[in-house]
Amino acid sequence: MRLVLIIMTIIISLSCSSDDSNTGNPSVNEELYFPPTDSEEWETLTVESLDWNISEEQALYNFLEASDTNAFLILKDGKIVIEWYMNNFSQNDIWYWASAGKTLTALTLGIAQEEGYLDLEDSSLNYLGSGWSSLTTEQEINIKVIHHLTMTTGLDFTDFFNQFCTDPDCLFYLNEPGEFWYYHNAPYTLLDNVITGAVAMDFEDYFAEKIRDKIGMRGFWLQNGYNNIYRSDARSMARFGLLCLNNGTWNNEVILNDTNYFQAMVNTSQNLNKAYGYLWWLNGKESYRLPGSTENFTGKLIPNAPNDLIAGLGANDQKLYVVPSRNLVIIRLGDNGGEGQLGPSGYDNLLWEKLSAFID
Repeated sequence: MRLVLIIMTIIISLSCSSDDSNTGNPSVNEELYFPPTDSEEWETLTVESLDWNISEEQALYNFLEASDTNAFLILKDGKIVIEWYMNNFSQNDIWYWASAGKTLTALTLGIAQEEGYLDLEDSSLNYLGSGWSSLTTEQEINIKVIHHLTMTTGLDFTDFFNQFCTDPDCLFYLNEPGEFWYYHNAPYTLLDNVITGAVAMDFEDYFAEKIRDKIGMRGFWLQNGYNNIYRSDARSMARFGLLCLNNGTWNNEVILNDTNYFQAMVNTSQNLNKAYGYLWWLNGKESYRLPGSTENFTGKLIPNAPNDLIAGLGANDQKLYVVPSRNLVIIRLGDNGGEGQLGPSGYDNLLWEKLSAFID
């Protein structure tokens, strides 16, 4: 009997410590440092202490400066190793995230689902209301929240000049939901209204309460035509990257407790574009599809970058890179680095050529 009790105690202990449950977030990184949320204090590391290739540091700086960069940060283990500001930009200056801000919406949506306000399998009509598009009611019902989140709504993207328009007379049926991937901005933008309709609170206020204020970010959403674009200082973007590096937990405060959602967010979300999660770009996959294209390309999204890199990528080369295997967060804000693409661009690979020479 005593042996049975001992065995049962061991089983219960192992069960309680398991990482498999989606109701806890035990998979946090104990090596990470988190800056205080109420001050500008932020611990640093030197390049020399990391044994990085200091002879390549100037080449990286020159590349960034020549490509119209405003702000560039590297965090290692949560601490600042590099913090450069160029072109009359400073630590407290505000810049736009462009589509890198989609990652903010993805995490906010996960929190709303965790709190029971919505489900990814719900029809988005439940929160947008009937007639949010020019589709029939049956067609609207078939578009789920997850289709907006994964760029698979099936809405017509062929009119390039209307791809940002969220008015009903811009939104037409083209494909069945879930059967075609295209980087269509309007269905993504409508997620703001989905969240607002679900939580009965303005999306921007809900985001500020659940994420921004809890991790010490600064910044605000600003409407630009149909687009709702986040703007902040570079350190705020770095804070969000650090939160995601730690799987949705800030220091000891769990921001997103649903580990199943988080892992789905940063892994392939559908089979049409292997390099796309829930509004996050993914490296290391066997193929990828780019904004503005219906063609699948073979190989990694960013060949020079680590395979486990996940990224928020915005127009004119706004970059939020998170590399879990290296405990790295890397931020680049600035003007067009060369190609002016909506998300991924050739600049990513050029930048990672310089970064790899520096940090490897």
